[in-house]
Formats: sequence, C-alpha cells, structure tokens
Amino acid sequence: MNRRQILQLGGGLTVLAGASAGSLIGIRPTRAQEADPLAIADHERVLGERDAPATLIDYSSLTCPHCARFHMQTLPQIKKEWVDSGRARVVYRHFPLDRLALAGAMAAECIERDRAYFAFLDTLFAEQAAWSRAQDPLGELRKRAQLAGLSPARFDECIQDQAVGDRILQGVVVARDQLQVSSTPTLFVGEQKIAGAMDYEVFDAALREAAGQA
Repeated sequence: MNRRQILQLGGGLTVLAGASAGSLIGIRPTRAQEADPLAIADHERVLGERDAPATLIDYSSLTCPHCARFHMQTLPQIKKEWVDSGRARVVYRHFPLDRLALAGAMAAECIERDRAYFAFLDTLFAEQAAWSRAQDPLGELRKRAQLAGLSPARFDECIQDQAVGDRILQGVVVARDQLQVSSTPTLFVGEQKIAGAMDYEVFDAALREAAGQA
C-alpha cells in the first residue's frame, strides 16, 4: 500500500481522508470477508425477508448526495415492489467517504433494533443537507441519533469505539479491493454491479434476473 494521510476524530478514531475511500493503514479484512465479499453475514442488517430469492447490496456513504437521491427517490419503490412482497432483501453496507459519514455509520451500528436502524439511515439521507452542512454537524447527528434511541452519552461512546470503526473500514477495504467499489452508491444485485443512482427500471430488471423472473 502507498503511504496515506490519516485524519483523527475525537478519541483517536481512525477515519478516511479526502473525498474518496482511498487506501487505509493497518486495516485488514477478515477471512470470511476475503473468501466471498458478496456473502451476507449473520450480523448484517437486512431489510426484508432474510431468505428472499433476490438480494440487493447497497454500498453508500451517509454524506453522499447521490446516495441520498437513491435512498429517497428509488429505494422506496424497490421496497414497495420487491421487499414488501418478500421477493427481495436489501443489505446496507457502509462505505464512508469522509469522517463525518464514518461517525454516522458508527452511530447507526449502535442501534440494536433493525427497524430503528433503517429508520435512522432514512432520516440521515432525507435530512442530509441539514445535518452534514451544519455549523456543528456532529451535534446535529447526535440529535438525530437521540430520536433513534441513542442517548447523547451513548452516541459519544459509539463514535469513539475503535472496534466498530475498524469493522466498518474493513468492509471498505474489501469492497474497494475485491469488488472494485470506487464511488457511491454502488450496488450489487446478485453479482451484477450497478454504479450510481440509476432509475428504478435498472434495478427492477436486475432483480427480475436475480430472482429468475427475467
């Protein structure tokens, strides 16, 4: 790996530099991640039925405007047509492009209930401009996390949890090195890679193929 710049956020938290994921010092994927980067682990958050015939994996950054557009304009229709009917499941994977996105990702990982977890993500994408561009973005993020059930004290603990941060960044390394994810959102339907906030019809066709309905 080339030498990289590492930024710090409170408590010595290692985070990404600049506007891209880049290479990371000292972060190594687990063997399971290396073996099959598209396999869904038991601990991952799943929207929909875990045994649904089609799977959409969503690599997004909470501060990415294109990701917000996908989550607000396209994902709701995917949920309505595919997830709610049990034909597909959505797996969200963090791919933070900056330290603020990483803080949001770490806070989300502390939310225990899946429904509250996905509701928190929806809120952050829907209100992205309001919190990410605020004078005190961490303060605004803390307020939204509190509505999701995290106390201010717990929020501060979560965004300084080195183990959680490293686990998220391990996923970034795997996505970058093994799946060639270089921008967000990048999505996988089966093994088909879809880069960018494409229209619903693109995902519908890919999901049909993955579900054997093409």
